Amino acid sequence: MPFTVTHAASSLLPTKNAAPFPERRSPFVRWLHANAGQHPSALALLSTRGEWRYDELASLAERAGGFLRAQGLAAGDAVAIAGGAGELALAALACAAVKVAFLPLDPLLAEAAWPRLQALAGGRLRRLSPLPDSRDLCNAASPSLAAGQGRSKAGDALNDARFADAATDLALLIATSGSEGAPKVVMLSEANIDAAAAASNERLPLHPGDLWLACLPLHHVGGIAILGRCLRAAATLLLHDGFSATAVWDDLHARRVSHLSLVPAMLARLLDVAQGASPPRSLRHALIGGAALSRPLCEKALASGWPICPSWGMSESTAQAATLLRPDDDWQAGQVGHLLSGLHARVAADGRLHLRGAQVMAGYLNPAWQRGDGLADGWLPTADLGRFDADGGLSILGRADDMLISAGVNVHPLEVESCLAACPGVIDVAVTAVADPLWGDLLVALIVGPAELGALHDWSRQHLVAAKRPRRLLRLDALPRNAIGKIERRALRELAQVGEWVSG
Repeated sequence: MPFTVTHAASSLLPTKNAAPFPERRSPFVRWLHANAGQHPSALALLSTRGEWRYDELASLAERAGGFLRAQGLAAGDAVAIAGGAGELALAALACAAVKVAFLPLDPLLAEAAWPRLQALAGGRLRRLSPLPDSRDLCNAASPSLAAGQGRSKAGDALNDARFADAATDLALLIATSGSEGAPKVVMLSEANIDAAAAASNERLPLHPGDLWLACLPLHHVGGIAILGRCLRAAATLLLHDGFSATAVWDDLHARRVSHLSLVPAMLARLLDVAQGASPPRSLRHALIGGAALSRPLCEKALASGWPICPSWGMSESTAQAATLLRPDDDWQAGQVGHLLSGLHARVAADGRLHLRGAQVMAGYLNPAWQRGDGLADGWLPTADLGRFDADGGLSILGRADDMLISAGVNVHPLEVESCLAACPGVIDVAVTAVADPLWGDLLVALIVGPAELGALHDWSRQHLVAAKRPRRLLRLDALPRNAIGKIERRALRELAQVGEWVSG
Protein backbone atom coordinates (compact mmCIF):
# COMPACT_ATOMS: atom_id res chain seq x y z
CA MET A 1 0.00 0.00 0.00
CA PRO A 2 1.38 3.45 -0.88
CA PHE A 3 0.00 5.07 2.27
CA THR A 4 0.37 3.82 5.80
CA VAL A 5 -1.64 6.24 7.96
CA THR A 6 -4.83 8.20 7.32
CA HIS A 7 -6.30 10.79 9.68
CA ALA A 8 -9.26 13.14 9.44
CA ALA A 9 -10.48 15.98 11.59
CA SER A 10 -13.97 16.10 13.01
CA SER A 11 -16.79 17.36 10.79
CA LEU A 12 -17.00 21.12 10.45
CA LEU A 13 -19.41 22.69 12.89
CA PRO A 14 -21.85 25.35 11.65
CA THR A 15 -20.97 28.86 12.70
CA LYS A 16 -23.48 31.31 14.10
CA ASN A 17 -22.31 34.27 12.09
CA ALA A 18 -22.49 32.83 8.57
CA ALA A 19 -24.38 35.41 6.50
CA PRO A 20 -27.31 34.48 4.22
CA PHE A 21 -25.95 36.21 1.11
CA PRO A 22 -25.95 34.62 -2.37
CA GLU A 23 -23.02 32.30 -2.93
CA ARG A 24 -21.97 34.29 -6.00
CA ARG A 25 -20.74 37.01 -3.65
CA SER A 26 -17.28 36.51 -2.21
CA PRO A 27 -16.97 35.48 1.46
CA PHE A 28 -15.24 38.75 2.32
CA VAL A 29 -18.18 40.72 0.89
CA ARG A 30 -20.85 38.52 2.48
CA TRP A 31 -19.26 38.81 5.91
CA LEU A 32 -18.50 42.51 5.58
CA HIS A 33 -22.06 43.44 4.60
CA ALA A 34 -23.59 41.14 7.20
CA ASN A 35 -21.50 42.82 9.88
CA ALA A 36 -22.36 46.27 8.55
CA GLY A 37 -26.02 45.37 9.03
CA GLN A 38 -25.76 43.55 12.36
CA HIS A 39 -22.83 45.40 13.98
CA PRO A 40 -22.62 48.73 12.10
CA SER A 41 -20.83 50.65 14.86
CA ALA A 42 -18.44 47.83 15.80
CA LEU A 43 -14.79 48.58 15.12
CA ALA A 44 -13.68 46.56 12.09
CA LEU A 45 -10.16 47.65 11.21
CA LEU A 46 -7.32 49.57 12.83
CA SER A 47 -4.19 50.45 10.87
CA THR A 48 -1.76 53.27 10.21
CA ARG A 49 -4.22 54.46 7.54
CA GLY A 50 -6.96 55.00 10.11
CA GLU A 51 -9.77 53.11 11.78
CA TRP A 52 -13.16 52.07 10.45
CA ARG A 53 -16.41 50.76 11.82
CA TYR A 54 -18.04 47.92 9.92
CA ASP A 55 -20.54 50.19 8.16
CA GLU A 56 -17.72 52.53 7.13
CA LEU A 57 -15.49 49.70 5.93
CA ALA A 58 -18.28 48.18 3.83
CA SER A 59 -18.84 51.51 2.10
CA LEU A 60 -15.12 52.05 1.62
CA ALA A 61 -14.67 48.58 0.11
CA GLU A 62 -17.44 49.22 -2.42
CA ARG A 63 -15.87 52.54 -3.45
CA ALA A 64 -12.45 50.92 -3.75
CA GLY A 65 -14.04 48.22 -5.89
CA GLY A 66 -15.46 50.99 -8.07
CA PHE A 67 -11.95 52.34 -8.48
CA LEU A 68 -10.80 48.93 -9.74
CA ARG A 69 -13.66 48.84 -12.24
CA ALA A 70 -12.61 52.27 -13.45
CA GLN A 71 -9.18 50.79 -14.17
CA GLY A 72 -10.80 48.26 -16.50
CA LEU A 73 -10.94 45.33 -14.09
CA ALA A 74 -13.95 43.04 -13.79
CA ALA A 75 -14.94 39.64 -12.41
CA GLY A 76 -12.46 36.98 -13.43
CA ASP A 77 -9.49 39.30 -13.78
CA ALA A 78 -6.45 39.12 -11.53
CA VAL A 79 -4.47 42.03 -10.14
CA ALA A 80 -1.22 42.38 -8.21
CA ILE A 81 -0.80 45.24 -5.75
CA ALA A 82 2.12 46.03 -3.45
CA GLY A 83 1.74 48.03 -0.28
CA GLY A 84 1.67 48.16 3.48
CA ALA A 85 -0.68 46.23 5.71
CA GLY A 86 -3.56 48.70 5.58
CA GLU A 87 -3.24 49.16 1.83
CA LEU A 88 -3.26 45.42 1.19
CA ALA A 89 -6.25 44.85 3.47
CA LEU A 90 -8.27 47.47 1.59
CA ALA A 91 -7.12 46.06 -1.75
CA ALA A 92 -8.26 42.58 -0.72
CA LEU A 93 -11.73 43.90 0.11
CA ALA A 94 -11.90 45.95 -3.08
CA CYS A 95 -10.98 42.94 -5.19
CA ALA A 96 -13.57 40.83 -3.38
CA ALA A 97 -16.24 43.45 -4.10
CA VAL A 98 -15.72 43.04 -7.86
CA LYS A 99 -14.66 39.36 -7.77
CA VAL A 100 -11.12 40.02 -8.97
CA ALA A 101 -8.41 37.61 -7.83
CA PHE A 102 -5.90 39.47 -5.66
CA LEU A 103 -2.15 38.88 -5.51
CA PRO A 104 -0.64 40.87 -2.60
CA LEU A 105 3.00 41.72 -3.22
CA ASP A 106 5.92 42.43 -0.93
CA PRO A 107 6.88 46.04 -1.81
CA LEU A 108 10.58 45.20 -1.45
CA LEU A 109 10.43 42.31 -3.93
CA ALA A 110 7.69 43.39 -6.33
CA GLU A 111 9.96 44.65 -9.13
CA ALA A 112 12.28 41.65 -9.13
CA ALA A 113 9.45 39.13 -8.89
CA TRP A 114 7.16 40.65 -11.52
CA PRO A 115 8.57 38.96 -14.69
CA ARG A 116 8.35 35.50 -13.10
CA LEU A 117 4.84 36.15 -11.77
CA GLN A 118 3.63 37.36 -15.14
CA ALA A 119 5.13 34.29 -16.82
CA LEU A 120 3.31 32.00 -14.38
CA ALA A 121 0.08 33.85 -15.16
CA GLY A 122 0.49 33.59 -18.91
CA GLY A 123 0.73 37.36 -19.17
CA ARG A 124 -2.80 37.81 -17.84
CA LEU A 125 -1.95 39.44 -14.53
CA ARG A 126 -2.60 43.17 -14.11
CA ARG A 127 -0.46 45.31 -11.83
CA LEU A 128 -1.62 48.43 -10.01
CA SER A 129 -0.09 50.87 -7.58
CA PRO A 130 -1.65 51.02 -4.10
CA LEU A 131 -5.26 52.17 -4.08
CA PRO A 132 -6.04 55.85 -3.46
CA ASP A 133 -6.07 57.07 0.10
CA SER A 134 -9.30 56.17 1.89
CA ARG A 135 -10.20 59.87 2.21
CA ASP A 136 -9.96 60.28 -1.57
CA LEU A 137 -12.18 57.26 -2.08
CA CYS A 138 -14.76 58.52 0.40
CA ASN A 139 -14.83 61.97 -1.24
CA ALA A 140 -14.94 60.67 -4.80
CA ALA A 141 -17.90 61.99 -6.78
CA SER A 142 -16.99 60.75 -10.23
CA PRO A 143 -19.58 58.34 -11.65
CA SER A 144 -16.78 56.31 -13.21
CA LEU A 145 -15.12 55.93 -9.82
CA ALA A 146 -18.34 55.00 -8.06
CA ALA A 147 -19.77 52.77 -10.77
CA GLY A 148 -16.52 51.63 -12.31
CA GLN A 149 -17.10 51.92 -16.04
CA GLY A 150 -14.71 50.62 -18.65
CA ARG A 151 -12.86 47.45 -19.56
CA SER A 152 -9.35 46.74 -20.76
CA LYS A 153 -8.14 44.40 -23.45
CA ALA A 154 -6.17 42.51 -20.83
CA GLY A 155 -9.36 42.06 -18.82
CA ASP A 156 -11.25 40.86 -21.89
CA ALA A 157 -8.56 38.29 -22.59
CA LEU A 158 -8.68 36.88 -19.10
CA ASN A 159 -12.48 36.73 -19.15
CA ASP A 160 -12.87 34.84 -22.40
CA ALA A 161 -14.47 31.40 -22.34
CA ARG A 162 -11.18 29.58 -21.85
CA PHE A 163 -10.47 31.27 -18.53
CA ALA A 164 -13.83 32.21 -17.03
CA ASP A 165 -14.47 28.95 -15.19
CA ALA A 166 -10.95 28.86 -13.78
CA ALA A 167 -10.83 32.43 -12.58
CA THR A 168 -14.20 33.85 -11.55
CA ASP A 169 -14.28 32.29 -8.08
CA LEU A 170 -10.58 32.69 -7.32
CA ALA A 171 -10.12 34.99 -4.34
CA LEU A 172 -6.40 35.14 -3.61
CA LEU A 173 -3.12 34.40 -5.33
CA ILE A 174 -0.36 33.88 -2.78
CA ALA A 175 3.33 33.67 -3.63
CA THR A 176 5.02 31.00 -1.50
CA SER A 177 8.06 31.89 0.57
CA GLY A 178 10.49 30.04 -1.68
CA SER A 179 12.73 29.15 1.26
CA GLU A 180 13.57 25.81 -0.39
CA GLY A 181 13.48 26.71 -4.08
CA ALA A 182 11.78 28.87 -6.69
CA PRO A 183 8.59 30.37 -5.25
CA LYS A 184 5.26 29.27 -6.68
CA VAL A 185 1.92 31.04 -6.68
CA VAL A 186 -0.98 29.35 -4.91
CA MET A 187 -4.53 29.81 -6.21
CA LEU A 188 -7.04 30.06 -3.36
CA SER A 189 -10.74 29.96 -4.14
CA GLU A 190 -13.60 31.62 -2.31
CA ALA A 191 -14.51 28.19 -0.92
CA ASN A 192 -10.94 27.83 0.43
CA ILE A 193 -11.20 31.19 2.21
CA ASP A 194 -14.61 30.33 3.66
CA ALA A 195 -13.57 26.90 4.95
CA ALA A 196 -10.26 28.10 6.41
CA ALA A 197 -11.83 30.98 8.34
CA ALA A 198 -14.59 28.75 9.71
CA ALA A 199 -12.17 26.04 10.82
CA SER A 200 -9.74 28.47 12.45
CA ASN A 201 -12.50 30.28 14.33
CA GLU A 202 -13.76 26.95 15.62
CA ARG A 203 -10.32 25.90 16.94
CA LEU A 204 -9.43 29.34 18.33
CA PRO A 205 -12.87 30.78 19.16
CA LEU A 206 -13.22 34.32 17.85
CA HIS A 207 -16.27 36.45 18.66
CA PRO A 208 -17.68 39.92 18.00
CA GLY A 209 -15.71 42.37 20.11
CA ASP A 210 -12.53 40.28 20.05
CA LEU A 211 -9.37 41.83 18.61
CA TRP A 212 -6.70 40.03 16.57
CA LEU A 213 -3.32 41.76 16.32
CA ALA A 214 -1.71 40.99 12.96
CA CYS A 215 1.99 41.79 12.65
CA LEU A 216 2.68 39.22 9.93
CA PRO A 217 2.93 40.73 6.43
CA LEU A 218 -0.33 40.58 4.48
CA HIS A 219 1.45 39.34 1.36
CA HIS A 220 2.01 36.15 3.38
CA VAL A 221 -0.88 33.72 3.79
CA GLY A 222 -0.53 33.76 7.58
CA GLY A 223 -1.20 37.49 7.57
CA ILE A 224 -4.04 37.86 5.11
CA ALA A 225 -5.88 34.82 6.51
CA ILE A 226 -6.45 36.83 9.70
CA LEU A 227 -8.54 39.29 7.68
CA GLY A 228 -10.97 36.51 6.78
CA ARG A 229 -11.18 35.19 10.33
CA CYS A 230 -12.01 38.62 11.74
CA LEU A 231 -14.59 39.39 9.07
CA ARG A 232 -16.32 36.06 9.58
CA ALA A 233 -16.51 36.60 13.36
CA ALA A 234 -17.30 40.34 13.27
CA ALA A 235 -14.11 40.84 15.29
CA THR A 236 -11.62 43.71 15.06
CA LEU A 237 -8.41 43.45 13.05
CA LEU A 238 -5.45 45.47 14.34
CA LEU A 239 -2.76 45.76 11.67
CA HIS A 240 0.90 46.53 12.31
CA ASP A 241 3.11 47.56 9.41
CA GLY A 242 6.09 45.31 10.01
CA PHE A 243 7.08 43.74 13.30
CA SER A 244 8.27 45.66 16.33
CA ALA A 245 8.36 43.66 19.56
CA THR A 246 8.03 46.87 21.55
CA ALA A 247 5.02 48.03 19.54
CA VAL A 248 3.32 44.66 19.94
CA TRP A 249 4.00 44.62 23.69
CA ASP A 250 2.64 48.16 24.01
CA ASP A 251 -0.55 47.35 22.08
CA LEU A 252 -1.13 44.21 24.13
CA HIS A 253 -1.47 46.54 27.11
CA ALA A 254 -3.11 49.51 25.41
CA ARG A 255 -5.85 47.46 23.72
CA ARG A 256 -7.78 44.35 24.72
CA VAL A 257 -6.00 42.05 22.27
CA SER A 258 -7.52 38.56 22.37
CA HIS A 259 -5.57 36.88 19.54
CA LEU A 260 -2.03 37.27 18.25
CA SER A 261 -0.13 35.58 15.39
CA LEU A 262 3.65 35.20 15.52
CA VAL A 263 6.48 33.19 14.03
CA PRO A 264 8.96 31.76 16.57
CA ALA A 265 11.57 34.45 15.88
CA MET A 266 8.97 37.11 16.70
CA LEU A 267 7.97 35.28 19.86
CA ALA A 268 11.60 35.20 21.02
CA ARG A 269 11.98 38.95 20.55
CA LEU A 270 8.67 39.63 22.26
CA LEU A 271 9.72 37.56 25.28
CA ASP A 272 12.95 39.55 25.48
CA VAL A 273 10.99 42.81 25.55
CA ALA A 274 8.58 41.41 28.15
CA GLN A 275 11.52 40.46 30.41
CA GLY A 276 9.64 37.61 32.05
CA ALA A 277 6.37 39.49 32.48
CA SER A 278 3.10 37.79 31.62
CA PRO A 279 0.87 39.17 28.86
CA PRO A 280 -2.44 40.83 29.77
CA ARG A 281 -5.22 38.41 30.68
CA SER A 282 -7.22 39.55 27.66
CA LEU A 283 -4.83 37.59 25.41
CA ARG A 284 -6.39 34.14 24.97
CA HIS A 285 -4.46 32.72 22.01
CA ALA A 286 -0.99 33.38 20.60
CA LEU A 287 -0.85 31.36 17.38
CA ILE A 288 2.71 30.27 16.58
CA GLY A 289 3.54 29.10 13.06
CA GLY A 290 5.60 29.72 9.95
CA ALA A 291 8.62 27.82 11.28
CA ALA A 292 9.48 25.17 13.86
CA LEU A 293 9.04 26.13 17.52
CA SER A 294 11.88 24.89 19.73
CA ARG A 295 11.27 23.31 23.12
CA PRO A 296 13.39 25.89 25.02
CA LEU A 297 11.43 28.77 23.47
CA CYS A 298 8.14 27.01 24.21
CA GLU A 299 9.15 26.43 27.83
CA LYS A 300 10.24 30.05 28.23
CA ALA A 301 6.90 31.30 26.92
CA LEU A 302 4.84 28.92 29.05
CA ALA A 303 6.82 29.82 32.16
CA SER A 304 5.74 33.44 31.72
CA GLY A 305 2.11 32.56 31.13
CA TRP A 306 1.91 33.11 27.38
CA PRO A 307 -1.07 31.22 25.84
CA ILE A 308 0.91 29.90 22.89
CA CYS A 309 -0.67 27.56 20.33
CA PRO A 310 1.88 25.75 18.12
CA SER A 311 0.50 25.24 14.63
CA TRP A 312 1.28 23.89 11.19
CA GLY A 313 0.09 25.15 7.85
CA MET A 314 1.16 26.54 4.50
CA SER A 315 -0.01 28.73 1.67
CA GLU A 316 -1.48 25.66 -0.01
CA SER A 317 -3.77 24.97 2.99
CA THR A 318 -4.91 28.61 3.27
CA ALA A 319 -2.61 28.97 6.31
CA GLN A 320 -3.48 27.15 9.55
CA ALA A 321 -4.10 23.39 9.10
CA ALA A 322 -3.36 21.97 12.57
CA THR A 323 -3.17 23.66 15.97
CA LEU A 324 -2.39 22.58 19.52
CA LEU A 325 -4.33 24.71 21.99
CA ARG A 326 -2.02 24.34 24.97
CA PRO A 327 1.34 22.52 25.11
CA ASP A 328 1.84 20.53 28.30
CA ASP A 329 5.02 19.69 30.19
CA ASP A 330 5.65 16.71 27.90
CA TRP A 331 5.43 18.77 24.72
CA GLN A 332 8.12 18.02 22.15
CA ALA A 333 9.27 20.13 19.21
CA GLY A 334 7.13 19.47 16.17
CA GLN A 335 3.89 18.65 17.99
CA VAL A 336 1.12 20.77 16.45
CA GLY A 337 -2.07 19.12 17.70
CA HIS A 338 -5.02 17.90 15.66
CA LEU A 339 -6.02 18.85 12.15
CA LEU A 340 -8.63 21.57 11.81
CA SER A 341 -12.17 20.50 11.03
CA GLY A 342 -12.79 19.45 7.46
CA LEU A 343 -9.20 18.42 6.74
CA HIS A 344 -7.94 14.91 6.07
CA ALA A 345 -4.31 13.78 6.05
CA ARG A 346 -2.42 10.63 5.24
CA VAL A 347 1.23 9.69 5.63
CA ALA A 348 2.88 8.30 2.52
CA ALA A 349 5.35 5.44 2.54
CA ASP A 350 8.17 7.98 2.30
CA GLY A 351 6.85 9.78 5.39
CA ARG A 352 5.45 12.80 3.57
CA LEU A 353 2.12 14.23 4.63
CA HIS A 354 -0.66 14.42 2.06
CA LEU A 355 -3.54 16.78 2.79
CA ARG A 356 -7.08 17.09 1.46
CA GLY A 357 -10.07 19.23 2.38
CA ALA A 358 -12.13 22.29 1.57
CA GLN A 359 -9.35 24.70 2.49
CA VAL A 360 -6.71 23.00 0.32
CA MET A 361 -5.77 25.17 -2.66
CA ALA A 362 -7.35 25.08 -6.09
CA GLY A 363 -3.87 24.51 -7.52
CA TYR A 364 -0.67 26.31 -8.45
CA LEU A 365 -0.95 29.22 -10.86
CA ASN A 366 -0.12 28.24 -14.43
CA PRO A 367 -0.39 29.99 -17.81
CA ALA A 368 -3.65 28.17 -18.64
CA TRP A 369 -5.17 28.98 -15.22
CA GLN A 370 -6.20 25.34 -14.90
CA ARG A 371 -7.21 23.87 -11.54
CA GLY A 372 -5.44 20.98 -9.91
CA ASP A 373 -1.80 21.74 -10.72
CA GLY A 374 0.13 20.34 -7.73
CA LEU A 375 -2.73 18.08 -6.58
CA ALA A 376 -3.22 14.35 -7.09
CA ASP A 377 -6.88 13.27 -7.04
CA GLY A 378 -7.59 16.17 -4.70
CA TRP A 379 -4.68 15.34 -2.38
CA LEU A 380 -1.89 17.84 -1.78
CA PRO A 381 1.49 16.08 -1.46
CA THR A 382 3.38 18.32 0.95
CA ALA A 383 7.12 18.43 1.48
CA ASP A 384 6.65 17.95 5.23
CA LEU A 385 7.39 14.72 7.05
CA GLY A 386 4.97 13.85 9.81
CA ARG A 387 3.45 11.22 12.05
CA PHE A 388 0.25 10.86 14.07
CA ASP A 389 0.05 9.58 17.63
CA ALA A 390 -2.64 7.23 18.89
CA ASP A 391 -4.96 10.16 19.65
CA GLY A 392 -4.60 11.72 16.21
CA GLY A 393 -2.15 14.42 17.27
CA LEU A 394 0.23 15.46 14.50
CA SER A 395 3.99 15.91 14.83
CA ILE A 396 6.00 17.58 12.08
CA LEU A 397 9.42 15.95 11.76
CA GLY A 398 10.84 18.37 9.21
CA ARG A 399 10.86 18.74 5.45
CA ALA A 400 11.64 15.84 3.17
CA ASP A 401 13.83 18.20 1.12
CA ASP A 402 15.96 18.80 4.23
CA MET A 403 16.57 15.12 5.05
CA LEU A 404 20.28 14.36 5.44
CA ILE A 405 22.07 11.01 5.34
CA SER A 406 25.03 10.89 7.71
CA ALA A 407 27.01 7.63 7.84
CA GLY A 408 24.02 5.85 6.31
CA VAL A 409 21.59 7.21 8.94
CA ASN A 410 18.62 9.42 8.04
CA VAL A 411 18.89 12.67 9.98
CA HIS A 412 16.12 15.24 10.35
CA PRO A 413 17.77 18.66 10.89
CA LEU A 414 14.89 19.60 13.18
CA GLU A 415 15.79 16.78 15.57
CA VAL A 416 19.40 17.96 15.88
CA GLU A 417 18.35 21.61 16.07
CA SER A 418 15.92 20.85 18.88
CA CYS A 419 18.68 19.13 20.84
CA LEU A 420 21.25 21.89 20.37
CA ALA A 421 18.70 24.61 21.14
CA ALA A 422 18.53 23.27 24.70
CA CYS A 423 22.28 23.75 25.23
CA PRO A 424 23.00 26.70 27.55
CA GLY A 425 24.15 29.74 25.63
CA VAL A 426 22.42 28.84 22.35
CA ILE A 427 20.01 31.56 21.22
CA ASP A 428 19.33 30.22 17.73
CA VAL A 429 20.56 27.24 15.74
CA ALA A 430 20.19 25.61 12.35
CA VAL A 431 21.69 22.43 10.92
CA THR A 432 22.71 21.66 7.35
CA ALA A 433 25.45 19.59 5.70
CA VAL A 434 28.31 19.57 3.23
CA ALA A 435 29.29 16.64 1.02
CA ASP A 436 31.95 14.38 2.52
CA PRO A 437 33.48 11.11 1.21
CA LEU A 438 33.34 9.48 4.66
CA TRP A 439 30.07 10.72 6.16
CA GLY A 440 28.09 11.36 2.99
CA ASP A 441 26.37 14.39 4.53
CA LEU A 442 28.73 15.91 7.07
CA LEU A 443 26.56 17.78 9.56
CA VAL A 444 27.20 21.48 10.13
CA ALA A 445 25.58 23.44 12.97
CA LEU A 446 25.26 27.20 12.63
CA ILE A 447 24.98 28.75 16.08
CA VAL A 448 23.83 32.13 17.38
CA GLY A 449 24.67 32.88 21.00
CA PRO A 450 27.55 32.86 23.50
CA ALA A 451 27.75 29.06 23.91
CA GLU A 452 31.33 27.80 23.82
CA LEU A 453 32.09 25.49 20.92
CA GLY A 454 33.65 22.96 23.26
CA ALA A 455 30.52 22.95 25.40
CA LEU A 456 28.40 22.41 22.28
CA HIS A 457 30.57 19.50 21.28
CA ASP A 458 30.21 17.95 24.75
CA TRP A 459 26.44 18.52 24.66
CA SER A 460 26.22 16.75 21.31
CA ARG A 461 28.17 13.75 22.61
CA GLN A 462 25.82 13.47 25.60
CA HIS A 463 22.54 13.75 23.69
CA LEU A 464 23.11 12.57 20.11
CA VAL A 465 24.33 9.37 18.51
CA ALA A 466 27.52 9.70 16.50
CA ALA A 467 25.85 9.92 13.08
CA LYS A 468 23.68 12.84 14.25
CA ARG A 469 26.42 14.96 15.79
CA PRO A 470 27.55 18.08 13.90
CA ARG A 471 31.20 17.75 12.85
CA ARG A 472 31.58 21.39 11.94
CA LEU A 473 30.34 24.39 13.92
CA LEU A 474 29.95 27.95 12.71
CA ARG A 475 29.06 30.92 14.88
CA LEU A 476 26.87 33.63 13.33
CA ASP A 477 25.38 36.91 14.50
CA ALA A 478 22.03 35.85 13.02
CA LEU A 479 20.66 33.00 10.95
CA PRO A 480 19.52 33.77 7.41
CA ARG A 481 15.72 34.06 7.54
CA ASN A 482 13.08 35.39 5.18
CA ALA A 483 10.52 38.10 5.93
CA ILE A 484 8.39 35.84 8.13
CA GLY A 485 11.27 34.26 10.04
CA LYS A 486 11.61 31.02 8.10
CA ILE A 487 15.19 29.75 7.76
CA GLU A 488 16.67 30.11 4.27
CA ARG A 489 18.06 26.61 3.78
CA ARG A 490 19.88 27.45 0.56
CA ALA A 491 21.77 30.23 2.33
CA LEU A 492 22.66 27.81 5.14
CA ARG A 493 24.26 25.42 2.68
CA GLU A 494 26.37 28.23 1.26
CA LEU A 495 27.48 29.37 4.72
CA ALA A 496 28.32 25.80 5.70
CA GLN A 497 31.21 25.72 3.25
CA VAL A 498 33.22 27.61 5.88
CA GLY A 499 33.34 26.98 9.60
CA GLU A 500 35.36 25.67 12.49
CA TRP A 501 36.08 21.97 12.56
CA VAL A 502 35.29 20.03 15.71
CA SER A 503 36.81 16.58 16.04
CA GLY A 504 35.05 13.55 17.51
